[in-house]
Amino acid sequence: MDWNNLLKPAKKVPSTNWSSSDPMSLKPKFSTITILVIGLWIFGTGDAIIVAAGLGVAPWTVLAQGIAEQINWTLGQTTFLVSVIVLLLWIPIKERPGLGTILNAILIALAIDVMLPHLPKPEVYVLQIIQVLIGTIFVGIGSGLYLTANLGPGPRDGWMTGIQRITNIPVAKVRASIEISVLLLGYYLGGTVGLGTVIFAVFIGHTVAICLQLTKKIDIFFNN
Repeated sequence: MDWNNLLKPAKKVPSTNWSSSDPMSLKPKFSTITILVIGLWIFGTGDAIIVAAGLGVAPWTVLAQGIAEQINWTLGQTTFLVSVIVLLLWIPIKERPGLGTILNAILIALAIDVMLPHLPKPEVYVLQIIQVLIGTIFVGIGSGLYLTANLGPGPRDGWMTGIQRITNIPVAKVRASIEISVLLLGYYLGGTVGLGTVIFAVFIGHTVAICLQLTKKIDIFFNN
């Protein structure tokens, strides 16, 4: 196995031995669905870790909060609205939803509800920052796993990978650009922004790209 450039960020989602050949498949291999489920659960756990840290939520939640302030909807309703709008943005970039798209919404939400009550809620500022960083790493690992299953990304990740595919811009830059833009719009609309929000927006792009690279290297290692 070539361990050179192990932590070099991936420029696109790699193909692995467990990757589905058909993103629209409703009968994926056991290994494919297993990686998908594990990745989504880790992703949701990362979200919960960030929420529990108490330093601010992820940029997409900031946007949902901002919209809720403007139209007097609940956060859940506006979160769903954002997902629908993002799915509509898939049309011009010709992305297709799959089983992973559906499971994304279900499993991430379930992981947050299950894990959040059991997570520490530190009051020391330094510990809060560390917890946000840990949560960001978890989201990156989860993304690196579930995206490589190739069973259809979640609404927001589908937009990210679609833009990367048609522009050939590195995935880290695409993700960071989207997260920062969403953050600014959400804040303008009245969403709550904290240090944790900024940390996530700045680091998530490279974290996902590095985890995609690690996933590819791990796949090569176990299949050589």
